[in-house]
Amino acid sequence: MKLVLFLNMGGATHLEDCKTFLKNMFNDPYILGIENKFLRKFVAWMITLSRTKTMQKNYIKMGGKSPLNEITQNLCHKLNSLQNEFNFDFVNLYVPPYANEVLKKYSLNSKDEIILYPLYPHHSCTTVTSSLEVLQREIKKLNITSKIKIMDIFYKDANYNQMIVSHILDKKNQFDAKTLIFSAHSLPISLIQKGDLYEKHINEHIQILKEKLKNHFEEIILSYQSKLGPVKWLEPSTSDILAKLKNKALIYPISFCIDCSETIFELGMEYRHLAAQDYALISCPNDSDEFIDFILKSLKN
Repeated sequence: MKLVLFLNMGGATHLEDCKTFLKNMFNDPYILGIENKFLRKFVAWMITLSRTKTMQKNYIKMGGKSPLNEITQNLCHKLNSLQNEFNFDFVNLYVPPYANEVLKKYSLNSKDEIILYPLYPHHSCTTVTSSLEVLQREIKKLNITSKIKIMDIFYKDANYNQMIVSHILDKKNQFDAKTLIFSAHSLPISLIQKGDLYEKHINEHIQILKEKLKNHFEEIILSYQSKLGPVKWLEPSTSDILAKLKNKALIYPISFCIDCSETIFELGMEYRHLAAQDYALISCPNDSDEFIDFILKSLKN
C-alpha cells in the first residue's frame, strides 16, 4: 500500500470545535513560540478564552462550519476513484481527524509506504514543520515500520502555477478587474528574523506568477492577512490594500490549497465593508480537476 496523507491545520466542523482548534493551535510551540510549556499552556488558555465566542460568531456566518474538511474529503474521494496506485486520506493538526486515529485505520507494515503531503505551497515552521513533526511522532508511537516519504513544497512547480494562472484568468473572464491581489497568510516578523523561509518563498512565488500575468492586469499586489496580537507582522495588510483600492480587483489566496475560514469568511465576508471598490474572490485549488492532475503528477515525479 502507498498511503498518501494530506496534512493541514484543519477547520472546525462544529461550533464546539472552535475552542478545540484555538487551544491546540496556541499550545503549538511553533505558533506561540513560548519555550516554557506551562507558561505556553496558560497563555494558550487565556487566548482561547478570549477568542472562542468571536470565532464561533464568525463560523455561524459561514453556516456553522469550515468547508475545509468536506472539501479535503472530496479531494481524497476523487483521487481514490481515479486510480489504484495510491490510497488518499487526510490528517488535521488542531481538530479531528487527528494523526493517531487516521493511522489506526490502516494495517500498515514494513512493505507499505506512507507519503506525507503537506498542503502548503510554501515552507514555514508554523505549518510544514509542525505538521510533519506531529505525524512522525505518531508514526513512531504506533510502532509503524512503513517507509516514510515526504513531499516537498511546490510553489515553483510549473503545473501548479499553470493551474493558478488558469483559475485567475477564468475568473477575470467573469469579473473584469484591473487589479490582482495575492493575499498571503501573515506571520510575525520575529519568526522571519529567526530564519523562517515563508516570506522568501512567498516573494519568489509572486515573481513567478507576475511574469505570467503581467499582461492581464494593470497592477499586481502582494498583501498579508490574518494578523493577530500586538506584535509586528508581515505587511502590507490585505485590509489596508482593499481600503485604498482605485479599481475593481480579484483576490487570490496564495497561501492556501483548500478554502477555509481565512478565505471564505475573512476575505469573502469580513473585508467587504472595508473595500473602496468591488472585488471578487477566487477559490482555492480545492478538489478541482487541475489540482487533482497536479497532485497525481507530483507523486510520480
